[in-house]
Amino acid sequence: MASPLDNLEPRLLWKHFDAIRQIPRPSKHEERVADHVVSWARGRGLAVVRDAAGNVVVSVPATPGHEKAPAIVLQGHLDMVPEKNSDVAFDFLKDAIQVRIVGEYLYATGTTLGSDNGIGVAAAMAVAEDPSVVHGPLELLFTVDEETGLTGAMQLDPSLLKGRTLINLDTEEDGALYIGCAGGADASSVFALKRKPAPEDGVAFKISVRGLRGGHSGVDIHENRGNALKFLARVLGAARDAKINFTLATVSGGSKHNAIPREADAVVVVPKSRAGSLRRVFKETTKLLREEFGEIDPNQRIELNETTLPTQVWSRADRDRIVGAMLACPHGVLAMSRAVPGLVETSNNLAVAVSEGDELRVTTSSRSSVMPALKSTMAQVAAVFRLAGAEVTTHDGYPGWKPNMKSPILKRALEVYEREFGSAPLVKAIHAGLECGLISEKFPSMDMVSMGPQIESPHSPDERVQIASVGKFYRLLAATLAAVA
Repeated sequence: MASPLDNLEPRLLWKHFDAIRQIPRPSKHEERVADHVVSWARGRGLAVVRDAAGNVVVSVPATPGHEKAPAIVLQGHLDMVPEKNSDVAFDFLKDAIQVRIVGEYLYATGTTLGSDNGIGVAAAMAVAEDPSVVHGPLELLFTVDEETGLTGAMQLDPSLLKGRTLINLDTEEDGALYIGCAGGADASSVFALKRKPAPEDGVAFKISVRGLRGGHSGVDIHENRGNALKFLARVLGAARDAKINFTLATVSGGSKHNAIPREADAVVVVPKSRAGSLRRVFKETTKLLREEFGEIDPNQRIELNETTLPTQVWSRADRDRIVGAMLACPHGVLAMSRAVPGLVETSNNLAVAVSEGDELRVTTSSRSSVMPALKSTMAQVAAVFRLAGAEVTTHDGYPGWKPNMKSPILKRALEVYEREFGSAPLVKAIHAGLECGLISEKFPSMDMVSMGPQIESPHSPDERVQIASVGKFYRLLAATLAAVA
């Protein structure tokens, strides 16, 4: 059956991505895509090993005559973020990503595309079998579970790698080379709820937030996009401040620690006599949100619809402390870098809220390229939720990757880029976690640079990759390998 990717260039790279996108591979479920890579490597007679964490390393012999060149590690991750629109029927454990070309971009249909980091994985596989690419010895390192905590890199068996020069294939900006990244850590806050029977004379409403852009909580945080949980808290807070005697039955929103929430819901119960007041406050608050976020989130939809009366609701005290915590929790950019102009230094993402039974669980994700600032932000977030009566657990984070402007592989990549494209690329750091930080801890002497194509709105169903930039990325990678060889 013909694929929309059949005629795209470079064909080898797109052939591999076409195979990868049809294999379910959400984080922590990479077995099938790892088996695919292992089978491909063995089919080409390449040595392949896996460590206890599930990471895969494929050894690729040098192009004849270049055996003495330094070994290069090409690194990407096998997993993807499984995000979809709520009205899309899709099972990330069973279904193949459906792709479509719109103008100069490749999209999925209602789901994340998985170009993060499927394009990088496909590029490494293509290089290994492309007879036109000259290279020294290669080690293709494919890690697992990058998106939910970089645990593959964290648990990487150091004995698997001999190379001490690494090209990470997981950045998402055409015309840029990356040499640093932020560190990060998550926190989980659990509220114990006191529930009581819903008032028989009450009327229930479902407040729904839809249509926000969401996106990657590191890459897109600087745009100050709307956060669906914050939108929900604004509506609930306004109703509370208006002295509307409502109670809450559920609050939910977001699905991934590293994605800005696009959707959120709450079920509230009010006395029938106050239903009109709730509608009025809702209308006023949503008007303010459209005014504030209309330019960055023009498709926002916030709806108030009558729904079935639940059997139980939260206590009023629980309502107040949870709404207060959601309003007080910092979200977005907290500080800009003093060392790198334009770089976000510190941020926080109010990421996920899930209410089940007698508990509400809230996940937050903090990032910073300055470790004391990261610790301070984590302490601030924990203080907010502890003051609201939650039990807070902070999780081990991951380190940042300190930029090295004297990096030999950076120098070589800069020379190649200017020769191939006639201009100098940007040299940048990213406010997101790359596995380079963890790898540098295991291999302090590892010389690293990161490159990739133009990928926009990763971690959301709006994810798209600019098709022409993929060819440019592959050309840069191939020419850099040839230069080193």
